[in-house]
Amino acid sequence: MKLLWGDLHNHCGITYGTGSLEDALRLARVQLDFCSVTPHAFWPDMPERTDDTAFIVDFHTQGFAKIAAGWQDYVDAIDAANRPGEFSTFFSFEMHSSRWGDHTFVSPDRRCRIERMTTPREVVEAIHPIPLVAIPHHIGYTPGYRGIAWDGFDESISPAVEVVSKHGCAMHEFTGGPYYHDMGPLDPRTSVYAGLNAGRRFSFLGSTDHHAGCPGSYGDGKMAVLAQGNTRDDIWQAVLAGRTYAVSGCKIDCRFSVNDAVFGSRIAHGPAHIAYAVEAGGAIDKVVVYRDLEPLEIVDGLRLPPTGSRFKVKLEFGWGDNDEPFRWDIEAAVTGGRLVGVEPCFRGRSMLSPTQRLANTDSVNALTMELESDETRTRLACDTFKNVSTLHPSTSAVIVEIEGDDATRLACRFNGQAVEADVGELRRFGRSGPLKAHNSNASLLPPAVPSGQYRVHGEVDDAGGGFYHMEVTQRDGDRAFVSPVFMHRGQQ
Repeated sequence: MKLLWGDLHNHCGITYGTGSLEDALRLARVQLDFCSVTPHAFWPDMPERTDDTAFIVDFHTQGFAKIAAGWQDYVDAIDAANRPGEFSTFFSFEMHSSRWGDHTFVSPDRRCRIERMTTPREVVEAIHPIPLVAIPHHIGYTPGYRGIAWDGFDESISPAVEVVSKHGCAMHEFTGGPYYHDMGPLDPRTSVYAGLNAGRRFSFLGSTDHHAGCPGSYGDGKMAVLAQGNTRDDIWQAVLAGRTYAVSGCKIDCRFSVNDAVFGSRIAHGPAHIAYAVEAGGAIDKVVVYRDLEPLEIVDGLRLPPTGSRFKVKLEFGWGDNDEPFRWDIEAAVTGGRLVGVEPCFRGRSMLSPTQRLANTDSVNALTMELESDETRTRLACDTFKNVSTLHPSTSAVIVEIEGDDATRLACRFNGQAVEADVGELRRFGRSGPLKAHNSNASLLPPAVPSGQYRVHGEVDDAGGGFYHMEVTQRDGDRAFVSPVFMHRGQQ
């Protein structure tokens, strides 16, 4: 089976996000294997309109009316972008709910339609027999304040839960991805761990929840699926089977099985043989295998050997003081070795709250994102913006993987400025390159990471528990949350 990457929950100007649907789909194809772009559709228990709530009620109501009138145009655009074997698209819409928490409804069927009901179950039943799943998202808010309602969670319609997005990470209160949106903090009662401890059974996925038309925007969350191929049906079957996991940033390749059953599986209770393998996008900080949310196996990345004939370097670029897009034209060439992989880590304009107001809203995602590579060089063009704050980056990057040795040379040009070094030099020190004297856009080549420090695999035997899952952390903070394998008494 193939590991594919996607984003099933993000927004643009088809409701009260910004940016065009056409550009959103174009940008998605640069970094993803599949996606949906999600219209906001309804809010059955929206607060009553008062002087205090008028703005919130009005922009939601206007957005809902916009997609009600434009639904068929949306369906046609999503369908036209589908390319079986290359890029798959899905249909979706979002329900807000104070009582049940927000849900993204996703379908592979163009007959999908919006049904404005009170509960997620009622929505699925109203659309039946058209296939539909309900994916809870930004689950970590306060119960009754659009956080998930674990007491009403229904795994028969929700095979997976969105655990990380631009809102933050809801695995647990110490997960390193706090909620800072204006909707409030992460409440431990609605975390992933709280749901699992309460006996709920589900897989994990990530989405950006981006509101400026950039599906897959780096650093905001996305999902992996283990599927037979890149078609709607293949990906749909993988989602229904729970063969999904979440990442916060780059595409951390994770393989995880219990008694040869892959993540998301349900198996009979008994002795457990766990096998795992990780290829990260940079240096691994930690890999933890959990049994019933307690650490069973811990890999300390600081003890991994700096060995191997492959190296990863993350070419990062951005910074500056520009509110408008800054155009980068970059080339990276390898001599004395081979370029074996390139992963784009491109960001769109940072936007989550629909209360943000930008000029030229239809064109905010008319951005340049291009990438081409062969075995000796990669060329890319990308727009970046200044960092939102000193704690909220807007930089973009590409991760290049090089096969060679210490004498292999990486020569880069960032808008004509040369930055180059041998791998041996880069293993000791990275280097940066500002483009001008002050408040400058700049590039960064961090130290090269040998494969011994970004690849790890192992096996562990255990007497058997309720469920097993894995979490991976890179030194740069990117994380992966791999869905559990659940054990049950008796045969499934």
